[in-house]
Amino acid sequence: MRCAGTKRLEELCAQNQRTSFNGLKPRFNARKEATFHSSTQRTQTQLQKPQSKSGDEDIKQWNVAISSYMRNGRCKEALRVFERMPRWSSVSYNAMISGYLRNGEFETARKMFDEMPERDLVSWNVMIKGYVRNRNLGKAREVFERMPERDVCSWNTMLSGYAQNGCVDEARRVFDRMPEKNEVSWNALLSAYVQNGRMEEACVLFESRESWALVSWNCLLGGFVKKKKIVEARRFFDGMNVRDVVSWNTIITGYAQNGKIVEARKLFDESPVQDVFTWTAMVSGYVQNTMVEEARELFDKMPERNEVSWNAMLAGYVQGERMEMAKKLFDVMPFRNVSTWNTMITGYAQCGNVSEAKNLFDKMPKRDPVSWAAMIAGYSQSGRGYEALRLFVQMEREGGRLNRSSFSSALSTCADVVALELGKQLHGRLVKGGYESGCFVGNALLLMYCKCGSIEDANELFEEMTGRDIVSWNTMISGYSRHGFGEEALKFFESMKREGLKPDDATMVAVLSACSHTGLVDKGREYFYTMTQEYGVTPNSQHYACMVDLLGRAGLLEEAHNLMKGMPFEPDGAIWGTLLGASRVHGNTELAEIAADKIFTMEPENSGMYVLLSNLYASLGRWGDVGKLRVRMRDKGVKKVTGYSWIEIQNKTHTFSVGDEFHAERDEIYAFMEDLDLRMKRAGYVSKTSVVLHDVEEEEKERMVRYHSERLAVAYGIMRVSPGKPIRVIKNLRVCEDCHNAIKCMAKITGRVIILRDNNRFHHFKDGSCSCGDYW
Repeated sequence: MRCAGTKRLEELCAQNQRTSFNGLKPRFNARKEATFHSSTQRTQTQLQKPQSKSGDEDIKQWNVAISSYMRNGRCKEALRVFERMPRWSSVSYNAMISGYLRNGEFETARKMFDEMPERDLVSWNVMIKGYVRNRNLGKAREVFERMPERDVCSWNTMLSGYAQNGCVDEARRVFDRMPEKNEVSWNALLSAYVQNGRMEEACVLFESRESWALVSWNCLLGGFVKKKKIVEARRFFDGMNVRDVVSWNTIITGYAQNGKIVEARKLFDESPVQDVFTWTAMVSGYVQNTMVEEARELFDKMPERNEVSWNAMLAGYVQGERMEMAKKLFDVMPFRNVSTWNTMITGYAQCGNVSEAKNLFDKMPKRDPVSWAAMIAGYSQSGRGYEALRLFVQMEREGGRLNRSSFSSALSTCADVVALELGKQLHGRLVKGGYESGCFVGNALLLMYCKCGSIEDANELFEEMTGRDIVSWNTMISGYSRHGFGEEALKFFESMKREGLKPDDATMVAVLSACSHTGLVDKGREYFYTMTQEYGVTPNSQHYACMVDLLGRAGLLEEAHNLMKGMPFEPDGAIWGTLLGASRVHGNTELAEIAADKIFTMEPENSGMYVLLSNLYASLGRWGDVGKLRVRMRDKGVKKVTGYSWIEIQNKTHTFSVGDEFHAERDEIYAFMEDLDLRMKRAGYVSKTSVVLHDVEEEEKERMVRYHSERLAVAYGIMRVSPGKPIRVIKNLRVCEDCHNAIKCMAKITGRVIILRDNNRFHHFKDGSCSCGDYW
């Protein structure tokens, strides 16, 4: 593209080349720090010396060319023009500085400003605006205070900078200092109050002045809508002498977003002017109120549609999980932006169709951080954790920008698969990227450390967090509870209350769980029966399940059953399952069968409950009943979940099943297990073969329990994890009693710390004992 005045400029350049300026006129290099000191005197003379009219016209042509190049992002060409100019005016410098700022080259602009031989008011204002755009308000204020003179533009730039960055009080102080104010000044302060939710102060400011532009009325109206003060918004709207399409769109959106869709439609029909945004506001209103058919009917009547209209309708189908209709609409959309693709990917992922989500993800012409985060979350939520982590690594390799959401999804996946080392690496990247502060990512880190068995790291992070919220405290209380440190969990609970935070439903679930895991029956009763009065928490099914678990573990089965009978709602499968588990532990066959019958009716495919009842029959030698259960499971097509365990060593995950024959180092592992078994027996370990659900000889039972998956994983950890480091193993099912005893013995004779996470809790084995106190 040839700039305006290019022909005249070329003539000037040719003329300038015939004059020898080499060695006299300084060159400004954008890649190096410019130095103008040697030519300052000469340049000042040039600026001050009277010029002919034709000379001024020539300089004007040069300046126009610089501005034209800068507007088109061609900074290098602009610099070449600047360097070849016979002299520079302040306008030349200002054109260069504002151009660099417009094109994101802040440092270059700053250096040129600092080396200017003479600045005018425009120069100062341009530089202040540059600092404000760069969110460096401290430097902007420093330059502002150094200004030899200021105009209303200078003041407004500082006022708007503070307002746009949420520094409302500082914005007000600037406003009050202003020697003169214009419409921009008043609107900037009003907008600052509104955008930051300070509506009372906004109203006081609005009432202090009679003459306001329509844009200011709309700003305050939007503030009422944003704060969901729809009554005040309507009163204000009715009091407006003049309304434009923005006014109508704002009030329609307000009613729609607050669920008052009938009133919104009435206003829509009354609106004297309707643009594409009016129609889109109404379509979005129907979508937000799950009225997808009404939204589609209005959508089809729209005289024109834009990207927002299409995306709103698409979101309606996706939110209603009507992906077939969403796909049909997607296929006929005349234009798609990255938000369109992200909506479809999220929809497929949330419906469990991760393959189709990935298919669309691969076809995207352009991805943003939301695209990556949606796909990573889709894999994570569908239980495909390793694929989620692989995608996260791919995102980094392709230069995808990491955001809080993608980090949070990756951390959640690390927690699910107990990838502690990778989680720590992500933590390091978060610190480096400046994302560590704040509750959203901080809480994801806390959960990752807790679920990966590193409660010490979680506690250290918690102490360093600056913005802890109720989720942070709940995570720590629940974490200590699941790790078997009930007393520490309750200490955190008391500390939370001292900090002034009010416990919520999740808090009390964590507290009752801590009491259950630690056997604090009286304390648990006290919390349960006072939490409504003390904290306003009404017991739900989770709270009742915790209490049944607490009483059941303590052997108080009748009290647990009576509590269930007095519940204000019917017990669900989880509560009956808790009672069944407790009945198995304490050998109460009658109550176990009552619970099992309830569960088999509610959840006929829940294989875990069949196993619990079968365990009870087997422990009592009732092999006939065990056989009947197996036949019942076969007839109903219920399959027992296969147990497996895994361990992460040097960022590689090793998975084991019972009697595993597929691990590459199986021969070495089994040889080590034989030696370890002899050492354990010499230390007094005796197999608890009653956990075997097969009617076989005692010796065969011993062999069967010896090669359970968790024991193989622990043995491999002893072999391969460096001494001094804890061995972390995860199992998808509950650890059996014999393996629990065996791992205690392993920890004692090897001097290792072993942390095992089963599907219920953590067990920290050290010196022959477990953090659960054998109470699990």
